[in-house]
Amino acid sequence: MDEALRAIGERLRAAADAAGAYGLAAVHIGAVAPVAVISTAADPDKRNYLVLFNPEILSLDGDAVEAPEGSVSMPGLQAPVSRPHRVRIAYDDEMGTRHVSDLEALPARIAQHEIDQVNGIFFLERLSRLKRDMAIKRWKKSQPA
Repeated sequence: MDEALRAIGERLRAAADAAGAYGLAAVHIGAVAPVAVISTAADPDKRNYLVLFNPEILSLDGDAVEAPEGSVSMPGLQAPVSRPHRVRIAYDDEMGTRHVSDLEALPARIAQHEIDQVNGIFFLERLSRLKRDMAIKRWKKSQPA
């Protein structure tokens, strides 16, 4: 793990904390890097950020659950996204040690959302074209002119 990547991780953690976000991917701070930060707290009102370097989804399990998701890229927009209830992820820590974690419920959703972002998949791409277009139209109407 090099210092530049560690610095992105620290900036990302600080940005997530400042925004009160559930998670962020490096692209949100203008960095193109395989780094994400997620909160693994079961309580949605608490944040305990974990920085994931080179994150990947190893497996998905459980019934798909539909729940609202949003992004700091489009403040105020939320859309229902269906995702599996459990996920197994792998990631490197800031020292370069590889870890495997099993997550479920909200932390699993956050991990899937942010790892998608690292891989260039925005959450709206998980919606049907009609639902995506409606969500974007709703968001545009909500923005100041």
